[in-house]
This record gives sequence, C-alpha cells and structure tokens, in this order.
Amino acid sequence: MQAVILAAGKGTRMGLHRTGYPKGLLRVAGRELLLRHLILLSQAGVEEFVLVVNPENRKYFEEFLRAHPEFRVRMVENPHPERGNGYSLWCAREAVSGPFVLTMSDHLYEEDFVRKAVSGQGLIFDRRGLYVDHGEATRVKLREGRIAALGKGLTEYDGFDTGFFVLTPEIFAVAERLIGEKEEVSLSEIAAAARIPATELSGLFWTDIDTPEELRRAERLLIRASVKGAGDGFISRHLNRRLSTALSPYLCGRITPNQATILSFLLGILSAVLAFFNPLLGGILYQVHSVLDGVDGEIARATLSRTRFGGLLDSVLDRYVDFAFLSVLVLTLKPRGLMLALALLALLGTVMVSYVTERFKGAYARDAYRTFPVLHAFPGKRDERIFLVFLFCVLGYPEWLFPLLAVLTHGKVLFTLFVFYRGRKKLKAQG
Repeated sequence: MQAVILAAGKGTRMGLHRTGYPKGLLRVAGRELLLRHLILLSQAGVEEFVLVVNPENRKYFEEFLRAHPEFRVRMVENPHPERGNGYSLWCAREAVSGPFVLTMSDHLYEEDFVRKAVSGQGLIFDRRGLYVDHGEATRVKLREGRIAALGKGLTEYDGFDTGFFVLTPEIFAVAERLIGEKEEVSLSEIAAAARIPATELSGLFWTDIDTPEELRRAERLLIRASVKGAGDGFISRHLNRRLSTALSPYLCGRITPNQATILSFLLGILSAVLAFFNPLLGGILYQVHSVLDGVDGEIARATLSRTRFGGLLDSVLDRYVDFAFLSVLVLTLKPRGLMLALALLALLGTVMVSYVTERFKGAYARDAYRTFPVLHAFPGKRDERIFLVFLFCVLGYPEWLFPLLAVLTHGKVLFTLFVFYRGRKKLKAQG
C-alpha cells in the first residue's frame, strides 16, 4: 500500500514562510511530524510513500530522508503551492498506482488512530472531536454515508475532518476537473465533489498544527492521549497520572524512556535508604517514585520508542525497589513471631501480585486487565500498595502496614486466579 503525504505548505501561520523551513519537520515529543507519519504508517502496512513538497524547501526534506534511509520515499514537487492542497494531491497522480492513504504532514495522530484508520474508506471523520477546537476544525456533512459538504462554516454537520483519507486513483480525475475550472482548489472541495465515502473513528487523539501555540498544546495532549491506563490502579488513575502527564512533556526529547526508568529506580532505592533513618521521609519519597514510575511509559508511547526490553527493565527494577523498601521497614521495625510471619507474607505478596498477571500474559499473550477489567474491582496493584505504604509511614504506624499488605496482596492473587478460572471459556473462544 502507498501513502501520499502533503508537505508543500509554506507554514505562514507558524511564521516559517520567512525561513523556508517546512512545518512537517517540526518536532513534537522529540520526533519530527513527518517521521511520526512514516513510523506509524509503516507499522500499519504502508510500504511506499509519496511526499509532495514545495521546491523551496525540498533541500530540508532531502537532508531528513538521508538520515532515514529505512523508508521508501519518493518526492514530488508542487511548483504552485499557492493553488491549494487539492493541487498538491493532483501533483502526486503519476506516482500512485493503487489504493492509497492520504494525509498532511502537519497533522498529528496517535498510534491507535493510524492503526485503525488505514482499514477505513474515504474520509476518516470523528463525531466527537475531543482534542480539537470545534470552532476551528473542518466540519463534515454526510448524506447516505458519503461526503455531502466539508467546511468550517457548516452549521449542520455530523463530525469533523481528521485530515486522514483512504482513497483510490479515481480521485485524480475529479481533482483534474476542478483544477481546470479554478485557480485554487482544496482537498475539501475535491472530497465533496467526488462524494467519497466516510468512515467514523471517534474518541482517539488527532489534531492539526497551524500555530506555535497549537504545537505546544499538541505535545501536552499527545502525552495525555498516550496514557491508556488499562492496567492502572485507582491511585494512578486519580493522582499519579495527573502529575506525571504534567511532567512528561518537559522530558520528551531530553531523556530516553530507559533513562527515565533508571532515574525512577534510583529514586526508589534512595527512598529505601532514607526510610532506614526516617520512615516518614522515606515514605514520601517512595510515593514520589511511584508518580515518576509512569513517566517512562508516557515518554515511550509519545515518542514512538516503546520496546519489549524497556517494559521488561521497568518491571524488574520495580520489583527491586519494592523489595528494598519493605525490607528496610522490616529491619527497622524488627518484628517477631506473628508480625514477622505477616511481614514475610507481605513481601511475598507484593511479588506474587505482579507475577500472576505476567504469567497470564506469557501463557495467553494477552494483557490481564484488558481481558478482564473486573480485576480492578479488587485493590492491590503497585500504585495502590505504594500509596498505602506512604500513608502508614506519614501517619506514624508503619508496623500495621504488613498485616494489611499480607491480606491485601494474597487476596488480590486469589481473586485474580478466580477471575482467570471463571474466564476459561472466554479465553478458549478467543483462541
């Protein structure tokens, strides 16, 4: 499959027309907008790209593509960018040989959006438009599942134009006719004249970037949209993520996800050392570590740099931090008899809660919390446990933490196994 990416605009509202630097090479979350398109569309099955550029900024794209030879990209020039993005589409006609994806280099999409959009037909539209200004977005009016009208001034509309199309070469005939009739032609005019079909894809992150303010806003929104939270506990959903997503935009492009993982790990170990001398301060720092523990994943998803090793490293280092902190509390409290047994059970339980869901993933190649959302009904995930540790340390009753953790963690394990047992038929039906 091919993809046509339009990048011939002058970026006037962005102020780039004075420098000639293309808007598609601006960075969001440490990645050029164009590179995000190439990565996400390649992952979705696109093998060849047609990049329509302005002759004035071709040199910038050539330099960029030399740095990314892994992508098959053919550049086509639009000698008259003032004639509109519809004319840019027409310039790609000789490079396209079959069905193709069409999008603009100044649009930003999350991974799930692109993965689902490539299987649609015609214009991909969004009824909800959660991440765009409804007053500025291009509106879509449908009739019998096809485009009837597109425009920002529509008073009656069914959704918003995402700037993502899945088209066939027949669209070029309509473009050629309109270009012969008018000096300036937009994609909206071509789509409406061709009455292309429309496919709804609502609720996922997408936006276009026209101004410096929108560029900064897009990065913040991308971080928030990158958090799917299927495995987040109550504390992460309502506290930790609010803080980590405010911090992550400042770190994207400055540190790697693995560096964020190691920094969080070192902070967790420091909290354990501090707890040996002062459990209250140690507990506070342990909770700060819990907040920062989400940053590595947010950076990885926003910068399209997730790796299996990164997830493995994060999981392993988290276990070391938890064991270190709780072991220090055991050493400082010196429990005996029943309390010592409960402390050891609590240490075992903190490992087993994660172990049982990881074993499920290894056995069934599925995420436990996505497969069985009911698992959230029983508390005991890592963020919830750390918050309890923090709370008991701050209140000055760390000795009562271990009985609670022993019951909570092993209860969580038993509940999880029960849910897996009851879900055997569902798993078998899904193959």
